[in-house]
Amino acid sequence: MRTYLALLLWAAATLGVDGMVFFQGSGGVVGKEMDQHKSKHGVPLRRAKRGWMWNQFFLQEEYTGSENLYIGKLHSDMDKEDETVRYVLNGEGAGTIFIINEQTGDLHVTRSLDRESKASYILRAQAVNRKTGYPLEPETEFIVKVHDINDNEPKFPQEVYYATVPERSNAGTSVTQVIAEDADDSMFGMAARLAYSISQGHPYFSVEPATGIIRTALGPSDMDREQREHYQVVIEAKDMGGSRGGLTGSTIVNITLTDVNDNPPRFLTSDFSFSTPETTEMGTPIGRVKAFDRDIGVNAEMDFSIIGGDGQDMFDITTDRITQEGVLSVKKPLDFERKKSYDLKIQVQNPRPLVDLQMQAVSKATVRISVEDVDEPPVFERFTYIMEMKENTAAGSTVGSVSAMDPDIRHDPVRYSIDRHTDPDRVFNVHGGNGSIYLLKSLDREKAAWHNISVVATEFNNREQKSSVPVFIRVLDVNDNAPTLASFYETFVCENAKSGQKIQTITAVDEDDPAGGHRFFFKLAPESLEFRPNFTLKDNQDSTASIFTRRTGYRRLQQSSFHLAVVISDGDYPMQSSTSTLTVRVCTCDRDGNMEMCNAEAQSGVAGLSTGALVAILLCVIILLLIVVLFAALKRQKKKEPLIISKEDVRDNVVSYNDEGGGEEDTQAFDIGALRHPETMEEAAKQRRDIMPSETLFAPPPLLRRSVAAPGGMPPSRDNADVRDFINQRVLENDLNPTAPPYDSLATYAYEGNGSVAESLSSLGSASTEDPGEQDYNYLSEWGPRFRKLADMYGGEDSDRDS
Repeated sequence: MRTYLALLLWAAATLGVDGMVFFQGSGGVVGKEMDQHKSKHGVPLRRAKRGWMWNQFFLQEEYTGSENLYIGKLHSDMDKEDETVRYVLNGEGAGTIFIINEQTGDLHVTRSLDRESKASYILRAQAVNRKTGYPLEPETEFIVKVHDINDNEPKFPQEVYYATVPERSNAGTSVTQVIAEDADDSMFGMAARLAYSISQGHPYFSVEPATGIIRTALGPSDMDREQREHYQVVIEAKDMGGSRGGLTGSTIVNITLTDVNDNPPRFLTSDFSFSTPETTEMGTPIGRVKAFDRDIGVNAEMDFSIIGGDGQDMFDITTDRITQEGVLSVKKPLDFERKKSYDLKIQVQNPRPLVDLQMQAVSKATVRISVEDVDEPPVFERFTYIMEMKENTAAGSTVGSVSAMDPDIRHDPVRYSIDRHTDPDRVFNVHGGNGSIYLLKSLDREKAAWHNISVVATEFNNREQKSSVPVFIRVLDVNDNAPTLASFYETFVCENAKSGQKIQTITAVDEDDPAGGHRFFFKLAPESLEFRPNFTLKDNQDSTASIFTRRTGYRRLQQSSFHLAVVISDGDYPMQSSTSTLTVRVCTCDRDGNMEMCNAEAQSGVAGLSTGALVAILLCVIILLLIVVLFAALKRQKKKEPLIISKEDVRDNVVSYNDEGGGEEDTQAFDIGALRHPETMEEAAKQRRDIMPSETLFAPPPLLRRSVAAPGGMPPSRDNADVRDFINQRVLENDLNPTAPPYDSLATYAYEGNGSVAESLSSLGSASTEDPGEQDYNYLSEWGPRFRKLADMYGGEDSDRDS
């Protein structure tokens, strides 16, 4: 009730300042204030002010009463309280949240409002004539503001915060800041003024009440990560400035101490012991040493080093960055016979400096390394041997020697040998006892200037213990090769050449390799003096020589080429020389000396064919091969004339391959019964299908129509007579038909052999109806000496018969 009275008193106090009166729309009484202006015609203009009692209303949020809450009254100067004026309300919440009494202008709110949802409402009010509905005044806008009450507690954006701070931080070091939010009005009253406090986390941390900044509360010695790493702090925020009756909200802050390098590494023990064989290769790890550091991460990284001892040059130590262990390894080859143990002084420290410089940062320890004895192979005095030997040195000569010894204490004797994989030609050998290398064959520098072999040394008592050493043997040069022309020279002279004209410059090559370089001398051989009127040779004294003409004009038709024998000598000892022949061709040239035509003769003294001749011969051989292949292909494509024209006449298509059958006794042979068939006899008179057709058939002579007597004077049987007649008819047709090809020479009409009904068809063994004596065989003598013997045989029989 006191709140409502205070609100009314405040509204009355502001009435004199903010209040206005309505003005009468048409010539009524004006309000207390009037602005006068003159128009163009001098008539004053008047502006009437609106006459609202106030333009703002206030009410408190969260009203919990059962009746509508009265918040103010609207009144117009036009209202004479005669019930002719009606008040109309429009705007946000008009008619639902806010209602107005149309007669009195009293304004009420119908329900509780929340300032955090909406802090103000804009409404419009107007006075209209109740009867006509016309407005008496223009519509005027006013605001209803909702006053805040402390109905919201502070809230933090996160329920849990995470923060870190380095360990050993000084007191008051800022860790993090937490800020709460209050939905109440911060512009009105104390409802949104917050104060922070720490309810959990003492005595390690504190919080600033006004800002929410969390700071460390203890000194460096009390904030040690190695003792405690994680802390949980509870921060509270209270509104009303932290006074009694304010609302409170809280949050949790998890704080972790981060590591700093405040602990140096320490060895777990001050003495370490290791052992390794003397044959351990360089770089091989032989042991690990371990240290402990209470720090973590990069602050726990370690560096190991050797700081003293008698094995400082023999061993090395490195750090394994994964396990942070010191790895000892061999730096130089070990030898049990020379030193059996080593002592090392090592230390470990962090690569990063400690935060407390007063603290001892280095830890030291001693390492003893024992060398174990191993049966080692022989060791040569040198890693490689280089020897020299002149070529052409006689076999058996000594090249050099190698030496090896057993490095063990017992010093077993050593035997030497050559690895034959490096000397497959067996040019060298080595003495097994003293290691002397000697020749088995003579050397030739021109074939091999260097020989690389391996000599193997093996212990007598343990043949598995062996070692090898490379031996490089250089073959020194001896002047044992004569120089020759450097290349094949194509030398020519023009027919119109002048005297003293240079036509060729020559040089030489030598397979030898003298220390001072090659030096060659040239001169014409005595056999070339006959050409001296034609050419001459000049030694240029620089291992070259020039050929010059000695006369003017050469005739190619008289002599097409000249052969000059040149003697070439070297300048080394013993001097070597050789004679080479240079061929000079005579050519037809133009005025500028360019060759136009030459003979095809070979250009050097070496016998052989020119390139053109070889090409011509090759082309001839290829052409001959093509002719042979073409002839063979034509022979294969040539087809024989078919023997059988038709497949219908089976009787005329029996082909003989000079195979004699077994006659009727051969059951697998051709059935002779087909020849005796009556239909076959009827077909005999028909025209043959394998001969050229003719208009008439040749009839057999009457002599052949009669039956031929069987051998022995017995009349033949009917079957044999039929066969004989058929065969005789066929033979006669073939013999007397001049248009028919000799098909009968390949055809057979009966099988020869024992028991054949047709008997033999040969004129030598068959009975003939013709008298042999009637035939004249003298014509055979005209066919040559081969047939003359046959004519004498048949002619002789005739003579005997006549006599």
